[in-house]
Amino acid sequence: MPAIVLAGERPGGNALARHFGLTSGVLVEVAGRACIRWVMDTLDASRTVHGGLICGPDEAIRETSPVLSEILADGTFTWLAPAGGPTESALAALARMTESPPVLLTAADHALLTPEIVDNFCNLALLSDADFVIGLVPYARVREAYPDSKRTILRFADGAYCGSNLFMVRTGSGARLLEFWRTIARYRKTPWRMAGEIGMGTLIRYLSRRLTLTDTLERIGSRAGCRLSHVEILSARAAVDVDSVADHALAEQILGAC
Repeated sequence: MPAIVLAGERPGGNALARHFGLTSGVLVEVAGRACIRWVMDTLDASRTVHGGLICGPDEAIRETSPVLSEILADGTFTWLAPAGGPTESALAALARMTESPPVLLTAADHALLTPEIVDNFCNLALLSDADFVIGLVPYARVREAYPDSKRTILRFADGAYCGSNLFMVRTGSGARLLEFWRTIARYRKTPWRMAGEIGMGTLIRYLSRRLTLTDTLERIGSRAGCRLSHVEILSARAAVDVDSVADHALAEQILGAC
């Protein structure tokens, strides 16, 4: 299947890029190789992904980066200008795809991805009957492997998880989840409207940890107009992307030990 690799910057820029004096976070080197190079090498070595789109960074960065020029030289992946944010970029890339779903969606700062993680996620996601599949790592595994790492934790009645920046738009209807999320993001400065989109009952039950993961996905899917499911990823490194100085140090430690 093709992949969409999100390589743009969030509004406000990238603190990690500024720390290293670079124009883009995906160009920050980890263990001697740019983040995006790690990701693209992983996708090239996987058995389930071939080609696709790299959405970002900006054209001026693309034109002056030897790393990006090298990645794009063989024509396997095509560059696309980023949109206003990750969700908008993902939707723009989906609209440009010449192939129908399934499509893997990931991020260019995920330097710790391996071909095995990608293939395992894709193979399990393809077995689902959902329109959109999310990769989640049990938090217990992340805490055991990297006890000092600060991660965003999603807590449900039946367990806690961390994101993996691995998603599959499994059918054409899966884009509805991205459209729904884009709507929610527009209301980030008016929380009451955001809560209204998600459903106040759903939000209250989630915050009080009375919703299971499956219940949460069913409720959000119902709001978005598509079916959602998840794949458990058992490798703790899948939960670590390189978007902060602390995560950069952790990633260098992990890759240096390999």
